[in-house]
Amino acid sequence: MSEMLEKKDQKDSIVDLFGSKVFNVAVMRKRLPKHIYKSVMRTIKYDEPLGREDAEVVANAMKDWAMELGATHFTHWFQPMTGATAEKHDAFISPTGEGSVIMEFSGKELVKGEPDASSFPSGGLRATFEARGYTAWDPTSFAFVKGTTLYIPTSFISYSGEILDKKTPLLRSMKVLSNEAIRVLKLFGAADDVHKVTSSVGAEQEYFLVDKDMYAKRKDLILTGRTLFGAMAPKGQEMEDHYFGRIRGRVRHFMRDVDKELWSLGVPSKTRHNEVAPCQHELAPVFSSANQATDNNHLIMETLRRMAPKYDLHCLINEKPFEGINGSGKHNNWSIATDTGVNLLDPGKDPANNLQFLTFLIAVIEAVDRYPELLRSTVASAGNDHRLGANEAPPAIISIFVGDQLADVLNELLTGESSGKAKERTMDLGINATPTFTTDATDRNRTSPFAFTGNKFEFRMLGSNQSIAGPNIALNTIVAEVLREYADALEGSDNFEADCREFLKGRLEAHKRVIFNGNNYTDEWVEEAERRGLPNLRTTPEAFAEYCMPKNVEVMSKNDIYTDEEMKARQEIHLEEYSKTINIEAKTMLSMARHEILPAVMDCEKDLTTVLSQKAAVGIETKDSVEAVMVEKIAALAKDLLAETDALDAVTEKAAAIEDAQEQANSYCADVIGAMNALRATADELETIVGKEYWPYPIYEDLLFYV
Repeated sequence: MSEMLEKKDQKDSIVDLFGSKVFNVAVMRKRLPKHIYKSVMRTIKYDEPLGREDAEVVANAMKDWAMELGATHFTHWFQPMTGATAEKHDAFISPTGEGSVIMEFSGKELVKGEPDASSFPSGGLRATFEARGYTAWDPTSFAFVKGTTLYIPTSFISYSGEILDKKTPLLRSMKVLSNEAIRVLKLFGAADDVHKVTSSVGAEQEYFLVDKDMYAKRKDLILTGRTLFGAMAPKGQEMEDHYFGRIRGRVRHFMRDVDKELWSLGVPSKTRHNEVAPCQHELAPVFSSANQATDNNHLIMETLRRMAPKYDLHCLINEKPFEGINGSGKHNNWSIATDTGVNLLDPGKDPANNLQFLTFLIAVIEAVDRYPELLRSTVASAGNDHRLGANEAPPAIISIFVGDQLADVLNELLTGESSGKAKERTMDLGINATPTFTTDATDRNRTSPFAFTGNKFEFRMLGSNQSIAGPNIALNTIVAEVLREYADALEGSDNFEADCREFLKGRLEAHKRVIFNGNNYTDEWVEEAERRGLPNLRTTPEAFAEYCMPKNVEVMSKNDIYTDEEMKARQEIHLEEYSKTINIEAKTMLSMARHEILPAVMDCEKDLTTVLSQKAAVGIETKDSVEAVMVEKIAALAKDLLAETDALDAVTEKAAAIEDAQEQANSYCADVIGAMNALRATADELETIVGKEYWPYPIYEDLLFYV
């Protein structure tokens, strides 16, 4: 009986915990006057503007609620183009003039903030002396309390109106997608009760956990987030025993507390498990709007990093912390749904005759085929270049997996014939005690970069450290553009169903080349993709060279997402970020090679030559001795290491001196990374020879297989 009560208390406590630090709908319903609450709900649901007087009431209620949770400060929480979040904390206090203070928070402070707009990346949109910027409250993403601060999600723009963040264009892309989707729904007579169509996202987050003390001994992990040196451990992931395996005690307690913290912040953390690589894990939340999902993913990454030290761990969210084992990605599950609860990518029981579904499905297929360079650039980064195409993540070629059932449906649309292959079937294990169950109509494809998985598309190319805003801005916008064209073509049709089918047949025929249901990891697919004319932008510099293609600039400017200047600014920001990342990594390698590895190698050589001298002094032959062979081998490698260190230094200085952003990124990619790889290969070979007691930092087996 006591155990049952304990479990009930735990269930009740989780329900009470969820969203307890969030100024959500339930809190607003309780604390706001009825007419103010309704006004805020219209803002959230239908994007209606909120009046200044209403904002004053909301601000006061929000302040009182936050203070009850221990808040003393507030911050406008925004997402600059660093890819991270930013915050400046202000106290609620306001001096009275009598030597005391009162606690105030006005509607003006809620709606608008003024951070410095010159110290964040702007790609030339702002000069250093042009410092004024504005943060603007986003009522569609709930405020929350973390620590002693009230966090208010906001957009971030310059004094002259240029977009300096990732939230503003995301909200704009969601708006244009909603508008064009509703136009299409009206053609089907399905939009009478629909006021809004929302892109929904569930972003799975992969990460590594390493021992905090060992992390502190690795300069490369501290400065770059990944190991720049390191020979492969005797065991990696080849036994396939870590994936979904038993979770280590320390890690399990860490995950438990991460969930509790996220639940209190209203983040619906749902799934946790071990990933493929040793000490790699995953957290996945329930779907929410693209805007809230983006905010939530930033909270997830921040919480993972913040909670890890409590368990003597350090969280690595870099895409490739360790060479030779899987890196970490972020799977972006994307769908579109009406505010009446209809998922527009749900095939239903008869997808071949579900013309509305086929329209939205083919619109997505066409959008991805027309704008692959744009999508590819949204997932491009120095870290992600190590994953894509490495038989652990999709290749850099954008293609779509639709599965057997939808492939058959689409083929029927094109040819009028159906193979009938993909049908529901019952799975019988031949064990009487095990119930039979119905299988899905199609399998899953983990090698595809853009896979249909039942009622959504899973964009699998994102790097673990990236904001999900960029990919979803692109997806929302390009799909909206295609839907606009569909609505323009079909509005006013006298025989809508026949015209729609014929129209979709033509669009599918023109863009079916992007559909590929096979193994994306094979060399044969790379060759086939080239024959189909699909771009293969293998590196970040290659991807961003295509970012400002006329068609990409046009689709963004036409839909009021970015201006031409804002597109060019983002291109420059990402190229500069890439070059800076590689430059930091190269300099870190140089420092480690000169100050740590070479001295360690020389200490080993010194001890070996001492032994040789001692043997010779007592008349022991040393010509072919173990010590002599080892000294010769180590000395040769040390000489190579020194030469490769100097070579890396030279090409890094040369790349750093290049002024053009694209040319500089190209140089870092072609020259500096090549020199880094050569230096690493020699150092890693030395690691396998030099005694562990000499090696200056923890090796892979220590990092990956801690207790």
